[in-house]
Amino acid sequence: MLTNDLLVENSMEHHACNELNPGRKAPQAAIGQVLIEALPYIRKFEGKTFVIKYGGSAMKDECLKSSFAQNVTLLRKVGINVVLVHGGGDAITKTAERLGIKSTFVHGKRVTDSDMITVVQMTLAGKVNQDIVRLISEHGGKAVGVSGLDADTIQAVPCHNAATLGLVGEVASINTKYIDLLCNAGLIPVIAPIGFDDEGHVYNINADDAASSIAIALKAEKLIYVSDVAGIQANDTILRTISKTQAADFIERRIITGGMIPKVLTAFQTLDGGVGKIHLIDGKCIHSILLEIFTHDGVGTQFIAEQDNGDNL
Repeated sequence: MLTNDLLVENSMEHHACNELNPGRKAPQAAIGQVLIEALPYIRKFEGKTFVIKYGGSAMKDECLKSSFAQNVTLLRKVGINVVLVHGGGDAITKTAERLGIKSTFVHGKRVTDSDMITVVQMTLAGKVNQDIVRLISEHGGKAVGVSGLDADTIQAVPCHNAATLGLVGEVASINTKYIDLLCNAGLIPVIAPIGFDDEGHVYNINADDAASSIAIALKAEKLIYVSDVAGIQANDTILRTISKTQAADFIERRIITGGMIPKVLTAFQTLDGGVGKIHLIDGKCIHSILLEIFTHDGVGTQFIAEQDNGDNL
């Protein structure tokens, strides 16, 4: 299993963090074993597409942000097409406060009127998006900021309870040609989840839902949710792999409860849509993407249609 100490040896010079400095070097043989373990995964995934939903603490802590940018850049450098969809709810709330606009939520979703959608556009497609692009570029990646409004990337319709939530939308279609064009040019699209309808109305779209729709439209190999939870937990243990049958059983037995239920259901709907595997990983874990993708055991939970041998291939 790849350890944090080993990955930390490549920590970037300009964004050093005390937590990332183990103060010692790993044995050369151990480093070699780590690279050998990663090789079959690199071979298998070269040329494939990963959609990554980026959110939670990984977007706030400076060390975690740098670690994430390194991980994404490395995935692209080894030939994996990376499409990044980001959240930014806290940033929207702070910007709204500075402008004297109150944030209201119903069942966890932001009520979005005409003033708030302006804040959403300004924040998500502006500073949040460009900060991510800049950070990836600092680590040697070539990222480009994309709003769902660009080249009809995300076409939307009003959500089912639009009377209450206002300009909150659901994905109607994804323009994969534009995303493919960017990936084929060696770029990492960084997508702000904003969409529009045929009448030109702009909608705030849940980042998880946008990432799922984009992964399905691209027929992605993997959809990776970078969040603040370590995975699906049962009996105080993080499940490394969970199948559709297991998930249904755990929900019925109330092992999976509360807000985790819609996440699990969305994950399996995404699998049904043709995505290879779904991964839920903890963004608070340094280099969690690399640990999950390039090691046999991983660090989060992977969702599969039916039980297999449990590794990440």
